[in-house]
Amino acid sequence: MKNHNKNKSVNHSGTYSIDSFMKKLKTKNPGENEFHEVVHEVLESVWDMLQDHPTYFRANILDRITEPERIIMFRVPWTDDEGEVHVNRGYRVEFNSAIGPYKGGLRFHPSVNLDILKFLAFEQIFKNSLTTMPMGGAKGGANFDPKGKSDSEIMRFCQSFMTELYRHIGHNTDVPAGDIGVGKREIGYLFGQYKRLQNEYTGVLTGKALEWGGSKLRPEATGYGTVYFVREMFALRNETLEGKTVTISGSGNVAQYAAEKAIQLGAKVISLSDSDGTVHDPDGIDEEKLKYVMHLKNVERGRIREYARKYDVRYIENGTPWNLSCDVALPCATQNEINADDAAALVKNGCGCVAEGANKPAQREAIRIFLENEVLFGPGKAANAGGVAVSGLEMTQNEMRIQWLRKEVDSKLEDIMKEIHSSCVAYGDTGNGYINYPQGANIAGFIKVADAMLHQGVV
Repeated sequence: MKNHNKNKSVNHSGTYSIDSFMKKLKTKNPGENEFHEVVHEVLESVWDMLQDHPTYFRANILDRITEPERIIMFRVPWTDDEGEVHVNRGYRVEFNSAIGPYKGGLRFHPSVNLDILKFLAFEQIFKNSLTTMPMGGAKGGANFDPKGKSDSEIMRFCQSFMTELYRHIGHNTDVPAGDIGVGKREIGYLFGQYKRLQNEYTGVLTGKALEWGGSKLRPEATGYGTVYFVREMFALRNETLEGKTVTISGSGNVAQYAAEKAIQLGAKVISLSDSDGTVHDPDGIDEEKLKYVMHLKNVERGRIREYARKYDVRYIENGTPWNLSCDVALPCATQNEINADDAAALVKNGCGCVAEGANKPAQREAIRIFLENEVLFGPGKAANAGGVAVSGLEMTQNEMRIQWLRKEVDSKLEDIMKEIHSSCVAYGDTGNGYINYPQGANIAGFIKVADAMLHQGVV
């Protein structure tokens, strides 16, 4: 595999290394380790390409592309059902709008802070770029936990949140979507408050219910898209998913629909998980069992251990699927869930393909292990771009005041994932038959955004 001594690279106006850039970035953004990590990962991929494009250095694209255009932080006061007043913190990181209006999810979770949102928004820039759709990168949310809250409490929180956010968003400015803790219910409350405040009905949010402007296939999009990307990786080697053993982490939307599409394509899915543990079903999770999981998680709000009890299979308390033998691993739970030890275990147990269904679930050291062992590795900005792609299609449908059929959206999603895969191959071919997908995704996404920034001048 191609190996470059990246930290010794020199630009065309003097000595300038990844290390020196990162030192400056960390000084400007102290303590934001998640953000530092994702910037470092992108720089390692694009550094050699930058040496051949001195214009990017002269225009100081690196400093500009790693500095958010705008960060909005605000207080969110709300009242619970007992009349007690609570205060949370809300955010919107509008990172880059070079290729279109800001686009990215809202996350309601206790872990939300500025560091995490800057990391997610920076990733979103390049993910959106790869979709070929005109969408900039953003992310937002609040350190609010919807779990255990009544519908009335969630409504009051969402209304308070939108009362501040509404002045900063719009269908041609910034179009938020859902993310962890923000589903159709929350999007509905947020949209209702926006409509009340602005006195207009526009596609200012995506992830809406079908009855009032949502897109068909949106719940399935991220999971389906991840599997479509895997299918393209195997097709390049004249292989298919049929008969392959697949481990999946998570049991929410992304995991459920990744499992569904993998099963439809003939794979055997042997695991699902939640924050308490993992189920291992060596006979495979078929369509009937998956329907049970969907009811368990989406309706009963139960734990995945109930699956183990019902089907008498192994339950790994507080464990992950990464020690199970498999051909394909799909991390679909959360960021940083695969560390170096997990990656080594997957390689040892014969895993030949890993694709990120979640946002950045593999740590940088884990990715290095996958690449060194020539495991096919689909980074999240490429492999899980199906969700934001269908969000972009929802925006188009809203502007046109139409709703496409499910098969039309699915066909467009497949085409987009094929295009993303082709872009990764074009910039990630190492010349020895192995595709470095992270490098390909980062370079393809970066060039489109950087060129747009050049064309628009210093803004």
